[in-house]
Amino acid sequence: MKKYLLLICLMALVQVAFANNLKENPVLTETLVLKDSVVVEFGKSGRVVIIVDSKEDFEKLKLMNINQIISELDLEQNPETGELTIVEVKRRDGSVKEVVKVREDGNETEVNVGGVRVYVDESGENTKVKVETGTRKNEDPSFRTYFNVDLGVNNYLDNGKFPTSDNPYAVKGWGSWQVGLNFMAAQRISKGFYWDFGMGFHFYNFKFENRDYQAVRGDDQIEFIQRTDVDGFKSKISSSYITAMTMLELDFGKMNDNGRKGFRIAAGPYAGYRLGGQSKYVYEEIGGSGRSKDKEATGLYLENFRYGIRGELGVGRVKFFTSYDLNELFQDGKGPELNPITFGVVF
Repeated sequence: MKKYLLLICLMALVQVAFANNLKENPVLTETLVLKDSVVVEFGKSGRVVIIVDSKEDFEKLKLMNINQIISELDLEQNPETGELTIVEVKRRDGSVKEVVKVREDGNETEVNVGGVRVYVDESGENTKVKVETGTRKNEDPSFRTYFNVDLGVNNYLDNGKFPTSDNPYAVKGWGSWQVGLNFMAAQRISKGFYWDFGMGFHFYNFKFENRDYQAVRGDDQIEFIQRTDVDGFKSKISSSYITAMTMLELDFGKMNDNGRKGFRIAAGPYAGYRLGGQSKYVYEEIGGSGRSKDKEATGLYLENFRYGIRGELGVGRVKFFTSYDLNELFQDGKGPELNPITFGVVF
């Protein structure tokens, strides 16, 4: 089946490729006249020309079948892409344009002729043939780098539960943001299976639901003080980390040759080092006007290292993520036992 597919592509080559390249890469007809040749014509204007230099070669050609001709091509495989170049056109400037390429991967064969891609899958009981038109450049490279941005909302778990409103450190969802700037790379392991890894800068805000409480640095731990002397407007803790992460990803769209029209799931660990941390309290004097800000370097009691698990789910061009810190936000004995958790979208 695969060899006949190659024959079809070779015959289609004249119609698809030579017609487009003849003007800028003319064939010297004087050379053709001086040599014996076999011409196979098909369609209205298509032809395959086989040129031989001697009568002995011509007699040998008559004894060969199409399978022998293909095997005699002595093709070299590109070790990086796994592709075989069947036909190439040499330009006058010495450059080479590859016209027909073949890639074999077990029971799967892919042939690219100009802007036409023929895909044959013989892994099942029935052979599947798929034909696509249009160029297919770098659709699924073996290795790529990219940049993305995380935007999520933060909370934390206190003994497996979200803190209730009667706790001074209970957070408000709207305003407790996480912003991540990630520089990533993806290595293709097999079709639809990838290893993603990279590094990012993550900025966390934990905005307290009860804005009358201010987080301050005590003598040996963080303290949450209720401010009754002022009118509070905002109270939060912020921290920043440089984070390394790695994930294994399954792209079901790529597995089924549907591109981005499928589910994508990924999961893996991450680890980060704290760059900074502080508390911020915005308030107004009772009976006064204008707002004031108090900032304290409460990062002294935050854990310097963080580590956890990240998961991603993609549908089409939309991707969601969640991350959970396996270690606590504060150092042991320096604050409440809280494990940060984040839900968000990847852009």
